[in-house]
Amino acid sequence: MLADLHTHTTASDGVLSPEQLITSAKAAGVTLLSITDHDTISAYKSLPAYTDKDMQLVYGIELSSIWHKTGIHVVGLNIDPDCPALQSAIETQRNARRERAKTIADKLSKLGFTDTLEGAIKAANGTALGRPHFARFLVDSGQVKTISIAFKKFLGQGKPGDVRENWPALETVIAWISEAGGTAVLAHPNKYKLGNLKLQELTKDFCSAGGHGLEVISGKQEDALTSRLGTLAQQHGLLASCGSDFHQPGQSWAELGSVAALPSGCTPVWENW
Repeated sequence: MLADLHTHTTASDGVLSPEQLITSAKAAGVTLLSITDHDTISAYKSLPAYTDKDMQLVYGIELSSIWHKTGIHVVGLNIDPDCPALQSAIETQRNARRERAKTIADKLSKLGFTDTLEGAIKAANGTALGRPHFARFLVDSGQVKTISIAFKKFLGQGKPGDVRENWPALETVIAWISEAGGTAVLAHPNKYKLGNLKLQELTKDFCSAGGHGLEVISGKQEDALTSRLGTLAQQHGLLASCGSDFHQPGQSWAELGSVAALPSGCTPVWENW
């Protein structure tokens, strides 16, 4: 089995449509796939009758949360898309994104950038509004040279546009996923740049709040990191998940299906379904 349980489409900040993602995932040999767009499941609306004997599609979502002033992402897998609690949660996140976008625009305005809110909304084109849309507008409007520079100087972690206070608490997001019958997975734990003690604390709190799994593999990563995260999952009795965190072709560190085998001793998340 080749599982890729963390991918993005044009429904949030990816560049492939849901149909294109499906086609590309199959070409990459993926046999178990989840589309986990940020705070939305709208990608699945264009795939209502999806059935394929060669690749199983699992409903998923990536929800934003806050933990000790740190933005944390939680992937919900095998969720019920029709669950009223999930629908309410998505609306809550949509409103949070709108308020967050206003705050980001205010901060960018103070740095001399213009029309950023309107530009980001247009770039999002009705999808889940986020920092990548601000970056895209800044580049398209000629105010910043590249998206990479936009994040490095203005929108990335610790920069003025890195706004987190609008997100719900970690335990709230986990509860939403659980109510939808899903498996709550702590996404890409290494990306939060936490020391070992802080990561242990986060994982402990995640478990205490009812979390189910840990993303042991996120794209291409060092074997030593995979081993460390595999041990962390086992220490806390968490299921192990894996995904590329794919957003667009050409990113070698996050290509569709570029997911190594889970370490021995880990219990794969799909064994819980």
